[in-house]
Amino acid sequence: MKAVVVNAYGPPETYTVGEVPTPRPGPGQLQVRIAAASINPGDLRLPSGDFHAVTPLPFPHVPGNDFAGTVTEVGAGVTTFAVGDEIFGFAAPRALRAMVGARPSVGTGTLAEYAVVEADTPFLAHRPAGLPVEEAAALPTVGLTARALMAVAGVEPGETVLVIGATGGVGTTVVPLLAAAKARVTATATDADAALLRTLGAAETIGYAGSEYPADVDVVLNLVVPGDRLAGLARALRPGGRLVTITFPVPQPEWLGRDDVDLRFVLDMDGVHGGMREVALDGLTAVIGGRYSLDDGVRAIVDFAGRHTTGKLVVTM
Repeated sequence: MKAVVVNAYGPPETYTVGEVPTPRPGPGQLQVRIAAASINPGDLRLPSGDFHAVTPLPFPHVPGNDFAGTVTEVGAGVTTFAVGDEIFGFAAPRALRAMVGARPSVGTGTLAEYAVVEADTPFLAHRPAGLPVEEAAALPTVGLTARALMAVAGVEPGETVLVIGATGGVGTTVVPLLAAAKARVTATATDADAALLRTLGAAETIGYAGSEYPADVDVVLNLVVPGDRLAGLARALRPGGRLVTITFPVPQPEWLGRDDVDLRFVLDMDGVHGGMREVALDGLTAVIGGRYSLDDGVRAIVDFAGRHTTGKLVVTM
């Protein structure tokens, strides 16, 4: 089968599109014919070698976590899905199995014509008939993360929320949820993206410089700044305000330069705050900022790494 292939640690420019064996499902697994997949930071970070000491990556490696597709074969013991089912979800690389929860959602890589994924996980679901394939492929990671952020942040009507990294996949998914919760949202954005963010529900957009951050906000949602560089974000908060972040390294309170901030880190690998079924039921949406064919799959990852992109980049098979 055709796939995006990584043969050694390195930047995305070294990836190729080539032929690899079609994976077959074992007990408890599904083979899925991938219709579309989307790009995530892990598609760069793991093959870069940044985490080699913790999670060595076997090669050849096929990147890709988020997908939508059709079940083409089921392994022994699978009862929740059948051949022909249209599904969507998230499956991390198998190298991360020990780090992705009690019912790990892992697979062989979704930037490919076929992938094998685990069936018994909250991070797979039947694709609703009204959810287009490309949007379904864009939604898993950002939908799951947006739901978890809302649950952990506990935003109340009338609260002020500063969203750092609002133009990315998670940002463009969570801003409408914040607006629906009747929060007043200030979102970081380029001038080109400002109109989109206002359409999604932001009351105000600002640039990325810390000097533009408002003061005394109730909540900061950080989607992009590394966890050891959050002191500037903390200064935007009122006393007792909440700083909710999804970035590594896992932040420590003493790094913030003040002791009156409620610091919360979000990483829900067990689906405590809901899985793909809940994402589907909630009717969440994802913004698609770029579309590519599988033959251009490497370019999609290179663009994700090196260009300012809005929303999610989707690769169709």
